[in-house]
Amino acid sequence: MRALDLIRFARDAATGNPLRTFLSVLAVAIGVAAVVVLTALGDGARRYVVNEFSAIGSNLVIVLPGRSETGGFNPANAITGTPRDLTIDDARALLRSSAIRRLAPLAVGTSEINVGGKLREAMVAGTTAEFIEVRRLSLAQGRFLPDEDWSRGSAIAVIGAKIRDELFGPEPALGRLVRVGDRRFRIVGVMAASGQGLGMNNDELVIVPVAQAQAMFNSNTLFRILIEARSREAIPAAKAQATEILRLRHEGELDVTVITQDAVLATFDRLLGALTYGVAGIAAISLAVAGILVMNVMLVSVAQRTAEIGLLKALGATGRTIRLLFLTEAAMLSLAGAVAGFLLGHAGAALIRHLYPTFPAYPPAWAVLAGLATALATGLLFGVAPARRAAQLDPVLALSGR
Repeated sequence: MRALDLIRFARDAATGNPLRTFLSVLAVAIGVAAVVVLTALGDGARRYVVNEFSAIGSNLVIVLPGRSETGGFNPANAITGTPRDLTIDDARALLRSSAIRRLAPLAVGTSEINVGGKLREAMVAGTTAEFIEVRRLSLAQGRFLPDEDWSRGSAIAVIGAKIRDELFGPEPALGRLVRVGDRRFRIVGVMAASGQGLGMNNDELVIVPVAQAQAMFNSNTLFRILIEARSREAIPAAKAQATEILRLRHEGELDVTVITQDAVLATFDRLLGALTYGVAGIAAISLAVAGILVMNVMLVSVAQRTAEIGLLKALGATGRTIRLLFLTEAAMLSLAGAVAGFLLGHAGAALIRHLYPTFPAYPPAWAVLAGLATALATGLLFGVAPARRAAQLDPVLALSGR
């Protein structure tokens, strides 16, 4: 029997029972759509984290107080407190490194900001003039902190876009006096909206000179030191030199953790990559269930078409031809379900991107191809048993409908 005849026969058999065919195709489509959508979520999370860390600056090296004993970057270190201290003098000493272009010490705390009777909690970031360059941020209005002595800061502040909108509304913010904690500051700049970065929402920051922040929080310690290496190739040297300078300053004890942007990205990339593979495996289970449904449908089809099979055998069709007929039908059902699932999954991923525009929920190509191939392979695999049963029917008994 020619290939075209096989396809025509399988098509007629499938369309002869539309409800059964629809349910089989739907089962496969749901399995493939689940693979596409879940891998889009997993890979989208990976892309989102990579984009977020890429947006915080280039050639970035971060010095954290405390020592990680794991030999690698632990995400918990980025948010937990530690008894080890970093100081302004430590930050100044790092400027001796030939591999460091610029750096910004960072002291962080929360306080209440008061403008004309309007109150709200805000995160206060004490830093220096280099912060805006290291973090690759931009101003919407005014100017940033001046380049002045780190130990004596002026009573000025730069506020985030959301702080400006909530406290000042349509009124101008530049030049206004605000009270932050127990201190008064004059606003000299407003940051452009940029969202989340390094665990802080930049739009809700109040940025003041580092000395002012330390005095406000009655502490001489730093939260982080952000370093920009001179080039991408200089990142390892910047890390090594910063580590050595701080070790010598701390009497030979290495009590800080120096991490690079690439190390952070690699860690999250591994974690979220494993998550993507995991959810793809979970979604693939539904394809196995769909394959079992296809097998059951084909077994029922064999039982209902015994007379037809007997007639084909009486006309000279071999067992091999009968097997090919039923395998072609199973492949056709699986392929139709795979294509429908592919379209349904991409529609689901597009809906996620529409609802959350900043989340890049694009399914990876390998997951789409694997889903389509698995659907087709599953249909063929589970179609073997019904095809063999049909091929083994006795033509005389089959013609009699037994």
